[in-house]
Amino acid sequence: MVKHIVLFKLKESLAPAEKTDIMHRFKAAIEALPATIPFIRDIHVGLNENPAETWDICLDSSFDTLDDVKAYSIHPAHVAAAGILKEAKENRACVDYTL
Repeated sequence: MVKHIVLFKLKESLAPAEKTDIMHRFKAAIEALPATIPFIRDIHVGLNENPAETWDICLDSSFDTLDDVKAYSIHPAHVAAAGILKEAKENRACVDYTL
């Protein structure tokens, strides 16, 4: 089992309402992906509630193999969901590890 964890920081210049809207749209789109991408074993998006922390969004997902993670990353449904953050994202951090 491979865990795929991604953290996102959104641009500080975003209005609070716009930031909230983007975060919720991203969460809904990502969490809907298992219906389209069957090799996703588990996926959740957490939205940071602590403004003292750096990261705004945490994507926590599980796959059987690293090849599945790679296939997920280029799947058209994932690319579309990730596109929600394209103009709003300031930074991204990722780790993939085996359980």
